[in-house]
Amino acid sequence: MSPRERPDAEDAVLQIRGAVLRRGERTLWSGLDLDVAPGELIAVLGPSGSGKTTLLRAILGLEPLSEGTITALGRPVQRKGNRRIGYLPQARPLPRETSMRGRDLVALGVDGHRFGLPVPRRGDRARIDRLVDEVGASHFADEPIGVLSGGEQQRLRVGQALADDPRLLLCDEPLTSLDLANQQAVVRLIDEHRRSGAAVLLVTHDINPVLGKVDRILYIANGRFTLGTPKDVLTSPVLTDLYGAAVFVLRAGDRLVVVGAPDAEESHHHHDHETHA
Repeated sequence: MSPRERPDAEDAVLQIRGAVLRRGERTLWSGLDLDVAPGELIAVLGPSGSGKTTLLRAILGLEPLSEGTITALGRPVQRKGNRRIGYLPQARPLPRETSMRGRDLVALGVDGHRFGLPVPRRGDRARIDRLVDEVGASHFADEPIGVLSGGEQQRLRVGQALADDPRLLLCDEPLTSLDLANQQAVVRLIDEHRRSGAAVLLVTHDINPVLGKVDRILYIANGRFTLGTPKDVLTSPVLTDLYGAAVFVLRAGDRLVVVGAPDAEESHHHHDHETHA
């Protein structure tokens, strides 16, 4: 099945039905139905506080929905997790005094577990070496991770996330704070895994770096959402309707800039919220 086609329910790696997320009296979103196919990349956009990260946490089994169901890899999500679901967090630099080596971070994805102590297995060292090489980290993998740049640390996190060859990869703003070169490197690694047949759900505040890779966009705002291809979702009429206020989608070179999107919780994006079709 082509990753560019809308998935059939029976083929979906991820199925979400009737999902509702509330915070107290506030409904962040409701009525979310989503099927994600093998080899499909869906970007999740929206202002801060709209429930994007919580959606990923719900898929991981770390936070319950208010209503609805999630089935991942053919099974209802559960709190003990699923090692065939990979998770790539934001690129937050680790403290400089962190003493573990770069390859030790990758090793946590190979011989570690979400709960409990690592259990070494035969062939782990070779597997760690292969992952380190695949993410282009061989020349700094034996350095203390605290002295590595944010981009170098994030490459190692990609290796950790891909350690179990996940069929579903969840990425929570993985490009934040990275320079352009490292953004491109991380996008390339994510896309290579997608092209191997994995499904990817990627939360981002700027879709520009993944322009040519995205199949569909889930845009959440103002307690509502819209789902479709970039050219269908990222238009002035669609986003104006979603926000309930005038929003303009402008082209600047090969980028799209969304201007005027109300975002009281993230004021630095209020007038110049960049995104890309």
